[in-house]
Amino acid sequence: MIKTINGKTPEFGDDCFIAENATIVGEVSVGDQCSIWFNAVLRGDVHYIKMGNKVNVQDGAIVHCTYQKSPTTIGNNVSIGHNAIVHGCTLKDNVLVGMGSIIMDDCVVESNSIIAAGAVLTKGTHVPAGSVFAGTPAKKIKDISPELSSGEIDRIANNYVTYSAWFKE
Repeated sequence: MIKTINGKTPEFGDDCFIAENATIVGEVSVGDQCSIWFNAVLRGDVHYIKMGNKVNVQDGAIVHCTYQKSPTTIGNNVSIGHNAIVHGCTLKDNVLVGMGSIIMDDCVVESNSIIAAGAVLTKGTHVPAGSVFAGTPAKKIKDISPELSSGEIDRIANNYVTYSAWFKE
C-alpha cells in the first residue's frame, strides 16, 4: 500500500522493488535501486523518512519517526534486516542493521558500521564510523575489519539488488 497522508505522497527513485504488501505512507523519499520487502512498513506520517540509493528494508521491518521531533534519514548502501525497528534516527552510508535490532530516536550510526542482530540502541546512542555494536543496551564490541565490511555490508546490499530483480521479471 502506498498512501498519501496530509497531502504528502511517497516518492521513489529509479529501479526500485516494492513488495505488494509493503506499506509506505506520507513523506517518504526512496532513492534508486532500493527494495522494500514483504510486510515492511515505512510511516512518514508524523515526520519525514529520507532514504538514499541501494537501500533494502527487509521483511517485517518498521521505519518510523517521532512527531515533529525526530525524522529518519538513511544513507546509501544500507541494509535493514528482517523485523528491525529504525525509529527517528540517522543511518549514514554503508550500514548493516541486523535482524530484530532496534534503533531508537536521535541515534546516529556513522558510516561503515554494523548493528548486530537483536541489538538495542537506546535513545541518542552514537555509533562511531567503522564499529560493530551488539547487546542490550548495545555497546561497541569491536572495530569493523575490511573483510567484514565487504563480506557483509557490501555483499548483503548487492544481493538485495539482485533479489529484487527476480521480482521485476
